[in-house]
Amino acid sequence: MGNGFYYETEIGKIGIVENGTAITNMYFGDIIQQDVNIEETPLLKKANEELQEYFSGKRKNFDLPLEAEGTDFQRKVWKALQEIPYGETCSYKDIAENIGNTKASRAVGMANNKNPIFIFIPCHRVIGSNGKLVGYAAGLDVKERLLEMEKRNVG
Repeated sequence: MGNGFYYETEIGKIGIVENGTAITNMYFGDIIQQDVNIEETPLLKKANEELQEYFSGKRKNFDLPLEAEGTDFQRKVWKALQEIPYGETCSYKDIAENIGNTKASRAVGMANNKNPIFIFIPCHRVIGSNGKLVGYAAGLDVKERLLEMEKRNVG
């Protein structure tokens, strides 16, 4: 059993969960959807500090141990997401090509949807090939705010 804690952020309340060595999950709102001790640990405190620095524009890269549980394919996609530079976007097709599976755009979208550590694994930076914002667990308005904030703070 891990530990989790809630933090107020610019986009609302976020629950962060860790397993003792790495961040494993994040949740929008005030319900952590797994059995954890609600206790702030040094790792959760560091995760919140980095998240707050990100929202204030001071942090462009995270320095946290992450351990997202998923299939081999999902982990490959999530790794590719972490390579998208701050303030930039790419398409699901770009990610599919990046991981060597050009026909996997739809599967990339599904892996994005299952990303358990949003923001730290920046799935919000993936958009449709037509340039439109598509899908985000917290809603497209939050995705748009995150992308606009990053564009403002590039440099």
